[in-house]
Formats: sequence, structure tokens, C-alpha cells
Amino acid sequence: MAGTAQKKITLKPLGNRVLAQRTEEQETLKGGIIVPDSAKKKQEMAKVIAVGPGNKTEDGKVLPMPVKVGDIILMDRYAGQEVTIEDEEYILVKADDIVAIVEK
Repeated sequence: MAGTAQKKITLKPLGNRVLAQRTEEQETLKGGIIVPDSAKKKQEMAKVIAVGPGNKTEDGKVLPMPVKVGDIILMDRYAGQEVTIEDEEYILVKADDIVAIVEK
């Protein structure tokens, strides 16, 4: 319908969860052959899109999150829940499954 705007879906992680998007690196072999995504293993590196508030301790204090939006992270290979939102693929992982922050 003309004049109607579609509502944008947002996903806000809860607890100590992090929403990230895997980095896409196109792999080209000698001779200019491009390896399709289906033939490559999934990247364990991702860019942080959103972070949850952190877990609460028994006395009610909130533990700070170890990452922030924009960080590039390295996560366990089989960690997280894959999610597709508006044709974009994301991964929702627990902060405990993040093994490093990649610094350039």
C-alpha cells in the first residue's frame, strides 16, 4: 500500500547475551575462482551489533558486559543461536562463549 511504512524489527539481547553479525570475507582462489559460502566453514569472527544489560548477581548487582557495540569478537565455533531478521543473518551468543576481542 502506498504511504504505509514498514516497521523495522529490532532485537534487544537479554541478560549476558550478545547479538553479532559474522564478518564476511570473500575467498578467491588462484585463477579467480570464488569459493561459495556453502563450501566454506562459518567464520568465528563477528561484529557486535547489540549487547544485553549483563547478568545480575544474587545481591542484585549487574555484572558489566565484556564487549560493546562495534567490537570484533572471536567466539566458540559452535556457540550461539543463528537468527535471520529482515534477510540479514545474525548470531545470538552468551558472553561466556566469546573468547577474545580482535584489535587491529
